[in-house]
Amino acid sequence: MRTGPRGIRARCWAFQRLAVVAAMAMVASQAPVQAQGQTPVQAPVQAQPEAQPQPQAPTTPSKPKPIKKSTPAKAAGTPTRYLPNRFAGRAGIYYRSVWGVDLLSVKLTESGQIVRFTWRVLDPAKAKPLSDKVSQPSLIDPQAGVSLVVPTLENIGMMRQASAPEEGKSYWMAFSNKGRVVKKGDRVNVVIGQFHANGLAVDE
Repeated sequence: MRTGPRGIRARCWAFQRLAVVAAMAMVASQAPVQAQGQTPVQAPVQAQPEAQPQPQAPTTPSKPKPIKKSTPAKAAGTPTRYLPNRFAGRAGIYYRSVWGVDLLSVKLTESGQIVRFTWRVLDPAKAKPLSDKVSQPSLIDPQAGVSLVVPTLENIGMMRQASAPEEGKSYWMAFSNKGRVVKKGDRVNVVIGQFHANGLAVDE
């Protein structure tokens, strides 16, 4: 064996080579051995869950709008049985101009036992015949076939106003309706001397 400087360097170089070889062998032994022709196994990929559609609230079908039926207009006709004639138009002009009165009315009172005739004075001179004590008033109901008179009561006299007429005041007279033969809605005629009021509707 060489014991000189060259021999020492040679031994050192040999030891270095052995150390390198040993280190490479250790690295090689730690690496995983893979079989030839085999595909490396990959970790399974979890499938993402499919998004489910959100349930929608059920829609309520809209109801069809009802069709409004037009109401036929009531045809104008003759007044009903229970609507009294208030003497509008020519009749009103006639009673105001000839007899000086207006607001003529006939009404049932005392549970239908009395028929009351009233009027208002516009011209006292023209309306004087309606208050004449000599004349005998009558109320004629053609439908019932009767003629009513003004009764005379003891201590009272005739059931009528016979005072001198005054402008703007209302006056009345009462006819006896025994048996209630004259009824609401009947058309009657009032006669006081020369004064005639025809077609007055009986009211309540």
